[in-house]
Amino acid sequence: MPVLVASVLSLKGGVGKTTVTLGLASAAVHRGLNTLLVDLDPQMNATATVAPELDGVADGRLKWSVAEVLDDPSSKVMGRTVRESGWGEHLRVLPGSERTEIHNHPDPGSKKLFRLSSALERVRPEPDLVLIDCPPSLGQLTRSALIAADRAVLVTEPSLFAVTGVQRALEAVQTERAAHRPTLQPLGVVINRFRPRVTEQEYRLAELRELFGPLVLSPVLPDRSAIQQAQGAAVPIHQWPTAGAREIAQSFDQLLDRLMRAGKQRSRK
Repeated sequence: MPVLVASVLSLKGGVGKTTVTLGLASAAVHRGLNTLLVDLDPQMNATATVAPELDGVADGRLKWSVAEVLDDPSSKVMGRTVRESGWGEHLRVLPGSERTEIHNHPDPGSKKLFRLSSALERVRPEPDLVLIDCPPSLGQLTRSALIAADRAVLVTEPSLFAVTGVQRALEAVQTERAAHRPTLQPLGVVINRFRPRVTEQEYRLAELRELFGPLVLSPVLPDRSAIQQAQGAAVPIHQWPTAGAREIAQSFDQLLDRLMRAGKQRSRK
């Protein structure tokens, strides 16, 4: 099966973008897919969750990280940088770093924008799935992730500014598709941290569905404490032994199904 690259993004912070990335990674590991997690967010929360034992993760001083890859996307640097994760043999990680922020130029040249895509072509052994956790801003890092991706997963929560955030993210996807990556498509919009029977959230969810129609993906992800508990313990949500974890894990399984079906459709074209 060809490599499928998915970028997970939100242009508004605090909506659980990294949570969705980690949930998809957990579902992929649970299914036995060889997966690479790329942590482009300088906050490096994804790295701290899947590979907390790496020397330098705790203080942000990891020697080899995605920052070095963006300096030099060679096979040699990739070989040094891609690491095994603590989630088992099916998940490797291209670790994040606070230094990645120096690569987040607001208006980079095309050469810089293609460095991540070039680096991912050099990953060996070739993974089945690449998941890129983007920062919550539209600069070089997020644009590089979109140029490297086949599908964009947009994350939001049912709040006041959700519509504006989704519209900006969709515009970013369409801009990079037109300029640099004709095969890039939005997988859809993931609604995260939904609390049923909360009037404001019900209203915002209806508003998102009315405006974006089939782009709003099912299932909607409920707000569950099990997510924070599993991340705090640095384990996949599929391994957390509570009813809430099982519920959310099934939701991530369904999202992964949607993503992998999109990959099969791409490979047939």
